[in-house]
Amino acid sequence: MLAGGKTNGKNQLCHFICCRELSHLTRSMTATKPHGKWDKGPAVEANRAIAPEELKVEFPSIDLPIRPPYPPMEARPVDTIPAGDNWIYEPKWDGFRCLAFRRDNEVLLQSKSGQPLGRYFPEMVEALQQLPHKQFVMDGEIVIVDGGKLSFDDLLMRIHPAESRIRKLSRDTPASYLVFDLLVDEKARELTERPLSERKKQLQQFFKGLRNRSIRLSPMTHDLKEAQRWMLELSGSGFDGVVAKRLDMPYTSGERTAMMKIKDIRSADCVVGGFRYASKGGGIGSLLLGLYDYDGKLNHVGFTSSFNIEMRAKLKPIVEKLKDGSGFTGSAPGGPSRWSTERTGEWEPLQPKLVCEVQYDHFSGGRFRHGTKFLRWRPDKDPKLCTYDQLELRGERRSLKELGLTA
Repeated sequence: MLAGGKTNGKNQLCHFICCRELSHLTRSMTATKPHGKWDKGPAVEANRAIAPEELKVEFPSIDLPIRPPYPPMEARPVDTIPAGDNWIYEPKWDGFRCLAFRRDNEVLLQSKSGQPLGRYFPEMVEALQQLPHKQFVMDGEIVIVDGGKLSFDDLLMRIHPAESRIRKLSRDTPASYLVFDLLVDEKARELTERPLSERKKQLQQFFKGLRNRSIRLSPMTHDLKEAQRWMLELSGSGFDGVVAKRLDMPYTSGERTAMMKIKDIRSADCVVGGFRYASKGGGIGSLLLGLYDYDGKLNHVGFTSSFNIEMRAKLKPIVEKLKDGSGFTGSAPGGPSRWSTERTGEWEPLQPKLVCEVQYDHFSGGRFRHGTKFLRWRPDKDPKLCTYDQLELRGERRSLKELGLTA
């Protein structure tokens, strides 16, 4: 389907190829990975609980119109997939967002939070150096496929201090780079002010004739029904939902105005601002979650305690090394009350360095209404980016007027 809603034979063929590529993508990427499973263990392992600031390294200079760190375009969460001829739909990959910069033989990889990623994915740097184009800036997602499914755990395993370990993992569990936007083309022309419809055409031309198993175009469709099918049929493969983008918008760096995300589950990235010890055994009872407001204050918004005994033991050294921090600088957890014992009411403030993703069912009144489910650590996410913006427009904010009530 064209931007204006019309179709022709060529575009129907492109649409067919796009859908076929999506359905076979995980199989083709799995083909590059040796058989066998990794014993990854619990998702709270210490080697994955890395504060994003520990990844900070200065980027070397690179002669391009856009240089790292460059804030990528952000997505606004919504409940339903928007419809209309002015939208294009893409899979929401469960991976590491990555901007790739190349000038001659210099390749730089930047995470969503503006940190270097090249050290952790040397096979991606090598693959980008092998492209015939000598200069460009691309936006995409780094993913790893394990057993036909996307594996975020395998990505987290890469964030490791030992280069020898990283090199081994890059051979045993190679990553792929799925590209969905072109910000600077092979002639060093900046494209960020051009509409997405034009950038997509430039991206298709950029990839014309390329044969690289590690770097490929991310599938897309103009067909709303196809996007809805992705939501229904591909969630079991580790896909994280659907992204909808405005075809008439420029690349809105650091903003949530041109792109929306629709997920199967409601999740949020939160800062761990404190914790409580378990009432028995001395382990960790719960992690206290926070989000930053517009004044830059970290507010307590809830907790997560979905850990088994083994996980609680692993959590203890992770959080205790960050004790005696500033904790919550805005609203803080309450102390003991008649509903809680002195032990369960006490909490320990932490340095606000750890970010985790949690699943929740309802957010209102400035907090999660129930306990949340711990999903994973997010070392790729800057704590300062954990704001209320990611929770807006999720069907929870309805004015009294919309409900038929007026003053």
